[in-house]
Amino acid sequence: MALPRKLKNMNLYNDGASYMGLSKSVTLPNLTRKMEAWRGAGMDGPVKVDLGHGDDGIQVEWTLGGYDMTAVRQYGITSASGAMLRWAGAVQRDDTGEVSAVEVVVRGRHEEIDFGDAEVGEDTEHKITTTCSYYKLTVDGNVEVEIDLLNFVFIVGGEDRLAEQRKAIGL
Repeated sequence: MALPRKLKNMNLYNDGASYMGLSKSVTLPNLTRKMEAWRGAGMDGPVKVDLGHGDDGIQVEWTLGGYDMTAVRQYGITSASGAMLRWAGAVQRDDTGEVSAVEVVVRGRHEEIDFGDAEVGEDTEHKITTTCSYYKLTVDGNVEVEIDLLNFVFIVGGEDRLAEQRKAIGL
């Protein structure tokens, strides 16, 4: 019998600057595909056709304690990949003690900065939503998923899922 790997600790970096002691939570991006049902002649039921990444895009939400001017100064950045965030997690199995390094790197720009409630004598935190044009998931040094929307790259488990499409359109 095995026990699941559980997040034991984490850190968040914004353009290389550590948020150790400041980062409260990070909601990692959902990976979604846009699917459309197709039922043609001779089919007994529909099959969903994959039309690429989901329309909601890739986004990460993160919460910091206090005030952070780095993110505020990045607000309104003109490049779709202008801000880089790196989340590093230590994931451990309690049956074996094995620790895995999980890393998510995204590039994008901040869509929303929510400064929350300002109340004297109460905790101050703010939440940032970053919409991303790039995503990479690495586990124990192995790149598991890499998505670069601007450069038409989609790699899962080492397989370049868009290679044939790039070749077909001359890229």
